[in-house]
Amino acid sequence: MIVHNLDPVLIDLGFFQIRWYSIAYILGIILGWLYASIIIKNYNDIININKADFEDLIIYLVAGIIFGGRLGYVIFYDPIYFIQNFSEIFKIWNGGMSFHGGVLGVIIATFIFTKISKNSFFKFTDIIACVAPIGLFLGRIANFINAELFGKATTVPWAVIFPNVDNLARHPSQIYEAILEGVFLFLIINFLAIKNKLLLKPGYISGFFLIFYSIARIVSENFREADAHLGYFFNYFSMGTMLSALTFLSGCCIVFYIKNNEQNN
Repeated sequence: MIVHNLDPVLIDLGFFQIRWYSIAYILGIILGWLYASIIIKNYNDIININKADFEDLIIYLVAGIIFGGRLGYVIFYDPIYFIQNFSEIFKIWNGGMSFHGGVLGVIIATFIFTKISKNSFFKFTDIIACVAPIGLFLGRIANFINAELFGKATTVPWAVIFPNVDNLARHPSQIYEAILEGVFLFLIINFLAIKNKLLLKPGYISGFFLIFYSIARIVSENFREADAHLGYFFNYFSMGTMLSALTFLSGCCIVFYIKNNEQNN
């Protein structure tokens, strides 16, 4: 049995704090950018993307991740609380980011950028899909450090007690998600993209990313405690499961749309 005693604050200067949650986002963006640069450099004959264009996209992506992720959390998970405590919306260092909101933010940001720069939307989202699991992995580790999004009570030997929650031994669901949404998703998507050369066909990787992420998230939701103020929809489905069902269907639509276009051309 493990007792969680991690401090979410890395450096506390009194008037200023540096939290692991913030570090995870910054590191995820930097590592994602570096890996994207490697893909573009090594496979540019396949994807034909200008590295400078992708670097210009970064600022759009950062805005999409932050604003989309935060607004998604506010709207999907606790709108009443944030209406009553409006200033809390801006305190993202305390946690509270929605992956599904972040996806919408990234899609909108990429769409705007590609329209302005006259680039292929799916070519860029495919690269983003290849690197996104890096940020997901680090974000889930930060969730564990913050002792948030904890799992259901269990008797498994690797269970964790979160003293700031209660004295029950719980599934470390944040770690499960880090493995499923981070490590496994990274390996699957990059195998399809590079080994199976799906980068040759823009859009497939974006669609498969949504499909496999959704499967990983739905599996992990079975071990994760539902948000107390939301509970379960229809006595079974968490908000994360409901939203992941939508992203799963969206991914399927993208794949079928591209495949249908190939057959008609």
